[in-house]
Amino acid sequence: MPHLPSTIVTTFAVILTYYTAAAKDNRPTDRLNMTIYNAELPEKFAKKIDAAAAGSPAFMADLRTCLSGEKYLRELVDKQHPLSPDYVPDDLVMLEEGIYQLIRPEPLRRAAVESLNKMAAAARKDGVTLAISSAYRSYEYQTKVYNRNVRELGQKLADQESARPGTSQHQTGLTVDFYPVNESFANSAAGHWLVANASRFGWSLSFPKGHEAATGYKWESWHYRYVGLDIARFIDNYFDGVQHYALRFLHEWEQWTSNNSP
Repeated sequence: MPHLPSTIVTTFAVILTYYTAAAKDNRPTDRLNMTIYNAELPEKFAKKIDAAAAGSPAFMADLRTCLSGEKYLRELVDKQHPLSPDYVPDDLVMLEEGIYQLIRPEPLRRAAVESLNKMAAAARKDGVTLAISSAYRSYEYQTKVYNRNVRELGQKLADQESARPGTSQHQTGLTVDFYPVNESFANSAAGHWLVANASRFGWSLSFPKGHEAATGYKWESWHYRYVGLDIARFIDNYFDGVQHYALRFLHEWEQWTSNNSP
């Protein structure tokens, strides 16, 4: 019999445990556990989600709230799930320097702009000024960015630091790179403030440290995506702030539902 990697064995063991426990209390297992499996959640998140679903109706209520909101707030955009080349948000608004600094004038979706304004104002009250380096990028613009990075860094390193066209969260019009766009941002006043406060305004760090294998990108302490208050709370409460796994879970839940509807 071929030897299976330990991670696969562990995942199957966790799923088997869930099915056995769920059978005892008549919980619906298929959708939840297949979503956990298809989302490739690490064991700690798989157990946390199962416990939350079993322990209280709050998890399912929170899940339904996330799924009832605007589609692109939860849209999974990564190396395996690209946006269409012709996707352009229809409510882009130009950012205006004032309560935050702008490195260059760029647009963002209206809801994200409104939230960013509130967040920047709150930061100002705490003595912190946010600076925006990059916001919405079209498919065409991301093509130029990616090709430039390939020329300068080589294909392998470019793919760790730059999204291929269609796979950039910036194309959603919901994502901001704060300034400076380098590792020093993590230790800046703005970096510390955002870690402590961003989710209160519906923003979530996209590429956290320690999850490079899952996200496909190096840690980017400056890269935040607006997901709205409900999904931001969902990310924090059930996924310890790791956006990738929460959005992957929501995506796989909707996929399972669509594929198994009567």
